[in-house]
Formats: sequence, structure tokens, C-alpha cells
Amino acid sequence: MGPVHWPSVLAAALVALALAPLWYGALFKAAPHPPLIGLALALLIPASLIGHNFARVGPTELAAKPWLYWMMSGGFALTMIAPALAITTAQRRLGVKAWAIDAGYWLAAFLLMGTVFRLAA
Repeated sequence: MGPVHWPSVLAAALVALALAPLWYGALFKAAPHPPLIGLALALLIPASLIGHNFARVGPTELAAKPWLYWMMSGGFALTMIAPALAITTAQRRLGVKAWAIDAGYWLAAFLLMGTVFRLAA
């Protein structure tokens, strides 16, 4: 296992954070958007997990299979975040549109995180 690249963890969280006002504001006008301070702290957790997973895979394997950056980061959003949001959205009876906007944000944010780690490699 290689070391976690902590500057990339921070950069990945910040890039995903920068997407939030665009996603919830300009793109979907879904008000209210999440509070940015809370979201910033919340994004550090998955960015750390993704960075840890990339460190476990190792730079040699990632260089040979660069698609793993997006497969692994997007896979987390599709297999963990989106289903969790579906359950919460259904329990709160917010509708499919609210789920799609939120799940879409997390997928896009996680794919951006993967991109940050790829660019830093």
C-alpha cells in the first residue's frame, strides 16, 4: 500500500464542494442547496476514503489501469450513496426528481474526485 496523497484528498473535496452551488443553483435551481460549510466537512470523509482506496491499489496498478479512478469513485456513488438517498427520499416522500438531483450531484462530485486523483498521479 502506498501513502494516501493528502493534498489530493483536500483538492478533491474542494472541487466537489465547488460543484454544489452550480449543481443546486444554476443547473437545477433546487433550493435550498446544502450549507457549504457542512458539505465541505462531509466531503472530506469520502475524499479520504477514496484516497485511501487508491493508495491501497497502488500507483503501479493505477498507472496500468487508469479507468480505476472513475470506476472506483463513481462506483461508491452508484452503489452506496444513490441507494441510501433513495431510501431517505422515499421515507420523506420528496419524489424521484429530488432523488435524481441529489444522486446526480453525488455521482458527479465523486467522478470529479476521481479526476482530481488521476490528475495528481
